[in-house]
Amino acid sequence: MARVGVIGIGHGRFGRRSDATVQELAFEAFRIAMADAGISRDELDASVVAAVPEYHKQRSVAGVVQEYLNLNPKPTWLTEVACASGSAAIRTAYMAIKSGLHDVVAVIGCQKMTELETAEILALMGRVGDVQWESVFGTTFPGYYAMFANRHMHIYGTTHEHLLQVAVKNHHYGAMNPNALFQKEITLEKALASDPVASPFCVYDCCANADGAACLILASEERAKALCDQPVWLDGAGCATASMSVLKRPDLTGLSSAQEAAQQAYEQAGVTPRDIKVAEVHDCFTIAEIMAYEDLGFCEKGHGGPFIEEKRSYIGGQTAVNVDGGLKAKGHPIGATGVSMAYEIVSQLRGRCGQRQVPDADVGLTHNVGGIGQYTFVHVFRRE
Repeated sequence: MARVGVIGIGHGRFGRRSDATVQELAFEAFRIAMADAGISRDELDASVVAAVPEYHKQRSVAGVVQEYLNLNPKPTWLTEVACASGSAAIRTAYMAIKSGLHDVVAVIGCQKMTELETAEILALMGRVGDVQWESVFGTTFPGYYAMFANRHMHIYGTTHEHLLQVAVKNHHYGAMNPNALFQKEITLEKALASDPVASPFCVYDCCANADGAACLILASEERAKALCDQPVWLDGAGCATASMSVLKRPDLTGLSSAQEAAQQAYEQAGVTPRDIKVAEVHDCFTIAEIMAYEDLGFCEKGHGGPFIEEKRSYIGGQTAVNVDGGLKAKGHPIGATGVSMAYEIVSQLRGRCGQRQVPDADVGLTHNVGGIGQYTFVHVFRRE
């Protein structure tokens, strides 16, 4: 079957963006992506907007973004699957192109997280679990992932130092990324001394809310070859789900949705975990990156701690992971995160990441988790 290619990418600065509305953030990334693709608005068939509406004062975010980008009357729609909304938008555009309905589609991930107070955000995120049996007891996002961390530590001997080595790595690379929220390195000692959040987590185990946007321009194989000298191909698109309730899950040391989505993406792309040179994984908490190493097959189950300790996820190691800083240092504007991950992988496969460039990167992967693993999207990108 004909392939789907990425022909343009754009990214804005992540942070507390009091200088911009959500539609202005979207335009910031869209303008760069369109210039990168070298196309005009007339050549776009449609757009897909990724955002989680509850965080915005504006309802129907896709409509205001579409209007501000001057894309009316072309079709647009919104995707929302919590923190994986951006990857859901990519998959939706991919399916629209694969079906033959559209040839060129803009994917825009945008989010304003800082319009709400922290307590409001915590309450919203706590309700991503089962509201009948779990969130009524005061669940929070850090609390859910702390359960995963404690179980992993109990079963496999993973230590808090292993977890915080993820933070040290990601802040190391985030310091080199001008779009990142945090652009300072940290030491393991500083991380260990930070305030407690939910045992075993402290502040540096947790990613930060942010505002921001990212954009991809996807095209059918025929249009991609006509419009772009070196498209990056989206060759594997995996997606899977898991129980809303953590109580119903048989294993708290990994995400079954991630394992299933990864297998789908690998099979579709015709690759194995060993072929992945660079990956963006969903490190909302440090344990999430360690579980991702294992769920994606980069190392054996239970070996995620040694994987980071031996620096196998650094540039020069086995598989470079989150070398843009990840959610941990770059920030997590939830609607934009999955698109931002794809932006980084395409940039790496094009060889345009400067001091963060992974040598000989030809196959890359994104792993984007919605909620506490209810939805996971894994995408495999390749250059020729």
